[in-house]
This record gives sequence, C-alpha cells and structure tokens, in this order.
Amino acid sequence: MSAVVRLVALAALVLAVPLTQAQDFDLQGFIGDAIKAGSKRIVVPPGRYRVTPKNGRHLLFKDLADTEIIAEGVEMVCTQTVQAMGFEHCRNVHLKGLTVDYNPLPFTEARITGLAPDKAWVEFEIIDGYADTSLEERIEIYDPATRELRRETTGWVKDFEPLGHHRYRIAKRPGYRFNDKADTEQVGDILVTNNASPARAGGHAITLSQCTALTLEDVTVYASPCFGFLEHQCDATTYLRCRIDRRAAKDDPVKRGFDRMRSLDADAFHSNEAAKGPAIVSCTAKFQGDDCVNIHGVYHLVTASNGNTLRIASLGRLTIEPGDPVEFLPFSGSRPPDAVAVKLEPDTGITDEEKAFVRKISLNENNRKRLLDGEARFYRLTLDHPVALPMGSAVCSGRRVGNGFAVKGCDFGYNRSRGILIKASHGEVSGNTITHGWMAAILVAPEFWWFEAASSSDLTIKDNVIDGCRRPAIEIIAQGGNNKPLPCGAHRDIRITGNTLTHCPWPNIRVTSTADLIVKDNHLTPSDPEALVPPLESRWNWGKDQPSAMSILECEIQATKP
Repeated sequence: MSAVVRLVALAALVLAVPLTQAQDFDLQGFIGDAIKAGSKRIVVPPGRYRVTPKNGRHLLFKDLADTEIIAEGVEMVCTQTVQAMGFEHCRNVHLKGLTVDYNPLPFTEARITGLAPDKAWVEFEIIDGYADTSLEERIEIYDPATRELRRETTGWVKDFEPLGHHRYRIAKRPGYRFNDKADTEQVGDILVTNNASPARAGGHAITLSQCTALTLEDVTVYASPCFGFLEHQCDATTYLRCRIDRRAAKDDPVKRGFDRMRSLDADAFHSNEAAKGPAIVSCTAKFQGDDCVNIHGVYHLVTASNGNTLRIASLGRLTIEPGDPVEFLPFSGSRPPDAVAVKLEPDTGITDEEKAFVRKISLNENNRKRLLDGEARFYRLTLDHPVALPMGSAVCSGRRVGNGFAVKGCDFGYNRSRGILIKASHGEVSGNTITHGWMAAILVAPEFWWFEAASSSDLTIKDNVIDGCRRPAIEIIAQGGNNKPLPCGAHRDIRITGNTLTHCPWPNIRVTSTADLIVKDNHLTPSDPEALVPPLESRWNWGKDQPSAMSILECEIQATKP
C-alpha cells in the first residue's frame, strides 16, 4: 500500500469513530506517511487518540523542515509517563492545536488521614481514580476548600512507607522542627506527589532540541512527568497561546474522587542555551509543580585564574567555543568586562584543594556530587585579555543564554515557585498577569546554585499585573558564589515601569547590583497590613528590619519612584 493510500485509509478510519471515544492510533505513522508523501501541510483528523510510546517517546520528529502540522481538535493520550513529543534538528515547523494528556497521570492525589503530633510525618490514602503505580517524592499539599496550595514546599524523605489498601506514610527530613507558620497541613487536605508508570519512567511533555524557528500555537498540555515545554540549544522559538493548566473535572475522561489539583510535575516553559530566546506570547501556565518560565544558559566553575587563562570545570557538554563572548559571575567582587574565548584545551582532573573548596561552598547537592565524584571535565580557557577572578567564580558563553527573548501577555500563577525567571539580556517581560505565586512573580537573577547563567542587561519589565505574591513581587538580584549581593554592575540597563502590584508583601520591588536602573510609575501595595489577605500573608523574614515599599541596594539609579 502506498503512503498516500495508507494516509487516506487511516483518515477514513479515525473519522468514523466518535470524538468523545478514545482509540488506539498510530499517530506517528499517520504523520510520518504524510511527510513521506511530500506533504508540507498535514491535517490530523480530530479525535482522542491513545498513543503507545517507542523507545521512551510517544512521538518523535527529526530533521523536519518547512512543515505545518494542524492538530486542531486532536488529543493525544500518552499511555506511559514518558516524553509525549520530541523535535530534533527541525527548522521552520509549525504545530497547531494539539492537546496532550496522560493516562495514567504522572502524579497521584491522596487525602491526608493522619498527622504526627508535631507534623513530622503524614499518612494518606490514594483517592479513587488516581494510581499508585510507583510513588516518587515531589509533594505538594492543597486546601480542598480553596483548591490552592495550603503550604509552601518542605523537605521529605525519599521513600514512602506502604500501609496497605492504597495507604502510605512519609516523614519529613531528619532535623525537622515544627513551625506553626509553615507547617499548616491538616487532616483532610489533598496531597499530590509524582507517580511513574512504568516505575522510574520520566521525561518532559514536549521537547525541542537544536531547532530553529519553530512555532507552537494553541497547544494545550494537561500533564507532564516533568516540564511542559523544554527547549535545548534552540533559536527563535515561538509559543503562541499555548496553555498549561489542570484539567477540569467536567472535561476529564476519567472519573475521579476529587478534581486534579496539579497540572505538570515541574516547569511550564523552560529554555536552556537558546541562541535567540523564545517568544512566549499570550500563553497560560497554572498549577504546575515549579516555575512558569525559566530562560537561562549554563555556567562553568572557575577554579583558578592566571592572567588571560582560566581553569574551568564543566558538568556535561562544554558550552563555550573559540570566538564566543564570555560572561563572568564572580564569587565575590565586581563583575569584570566580558571577554572573548580564544582557545580551550583539556586539563587534569579535580585536585584535593578544589575538592575541599567544593565541599564548603553553597551549591546544589547533585552538582556538588558530580564535581567531587570526578564527573566534571576540566579545561584551560584562554581569553583575549587578562581577567582576575577568585576561585568559585563562574563563566558562560554569551551566545547561548536566551538573549532576545519576550514574555508578553501571559496568564501565570498558582504555583509553589517563581512566575517568570530570567537570566538573559535584550528582552521584554510585559503585560503579563501573575496570580498567587509563592515566590517572586518576576525574578531576574543568575543562579550559581544551579550553574544557570547569566546576568542581565537591557531588560524592560513593564505593565505587568501581580496579585497575591508571597515574596517581593519583582526581584532583580545578583549573588556571587558566596551568596552575597555583588557590587553595582552585575546587571545593567534595567527598566521597571508601569507595573501594578496588589496584596504583595513589602518590599514589593527589590533590586541589587544593577547599573543604569529605572524604576518608575509602578502601582504598589499600600503599607496597611490589612491590605494583605490572610491566606496570602508574607513568609518573607526580614528579622528586626522593617521593609519599605522598595529595596534598592548596590545600584546606580537613573530614575526611581513608585
């Protein structure tokens, strides 16, 4: 049977099935046959399709170019908690209208049935309609009345203790001490944690790798084992009206004893090492398990500096190439002017002195372990001019941090962490609505902890509406590896204008380490404590110092007023 004849036959088959009824369908084969037939505009017939993954992916497209895939009214039901769709080395591809969901879900829900007197452990029972195939700790606790998060994230041990009949107990980490302001969970609350099927399966919903000018339009993702959209080393991706949200009970094809409280298990939109950053326009991201947006590059650890030569450690692929602009994050002190990479040469492995240093600095434990266990590769980086950097500084390529991004007109919130996290330059965050986030609504910051780069320059943050944030709503900060704010000039040329912040704790706006800063025409939360709704009261601890509406430290200011 020819590709064209098979394509027509498959289309006739799926059109004969009612749209409300899920069916097994070779979606990869259907689209693949259309590509082989030379079609540049592929229309998938509407329907709800169960898709079986192959090699850990439900759909995969490689080296596809100048192609439009129209999937309006199409829902793909992923049958394992692995990647839904991947694009590799694709160019000028347009995907429109697809909906992604999972059955079984990559998370499960339970009702808390018991608590230790000091809340050092909880017992819970899985709710009807949710699986407990393989529980993995990524716990969030929701108030069943408000259907929002009851408490901020805390630390738990890794293993769940089975009690029988879909009941479990899990304890908080050793060293836990009860805090009445933080440990607010109650019997009857809804506990959500990750669930894998098969055991230890995982992945992201939609992944783009080394792609150029891809457009995802009107794509909805209701669940993911990790991120919703992950792009790696891409260039100029557009996300237009893409939607991440928890699925409403009336639209859920599976009957459950309680509505879904979570959408994704981690970030909604995550961009890593983009040449030109993504345009995220009129999108939605709510109730996912981590950040709404994270745009960043990769840092490499500096362990020695001698004239124009640096000794650096790389976890994974070395992201700096000869000719690249090189940006610096000092462990302490002023950020040096950027340089240009001239040469990179392999160097010897980690020394005892370096191990001792790595053991004591503030660093993500997985990154620390990889450095100490010899996984890191060391290089000598030659620059075009001398640079003096203390041990524990970091470097990155200025070509792969997501510069030129835009996040505009989006609706974000109801998540445990940040709204929009930016580590790139020459971009815009404008016209977004961010509601009831538990950390900063907009954060511009390099993160040595994760080795995520870089500092930012030439940013516009304007006309955003932020309501009910529990930390300073807009934060522009830069900390060195020593966890202290860097001097003025780590960030440059940042404009914060026309934003409206309500029901947010003081300081509403916090800025450090920035040259050429403009802050004006923002509408801030009044100082009256009654302006804070009790469920949204701040967990920000300022000690004995009373905060003001804005906190600006180590900055060079062009203009500042509310």
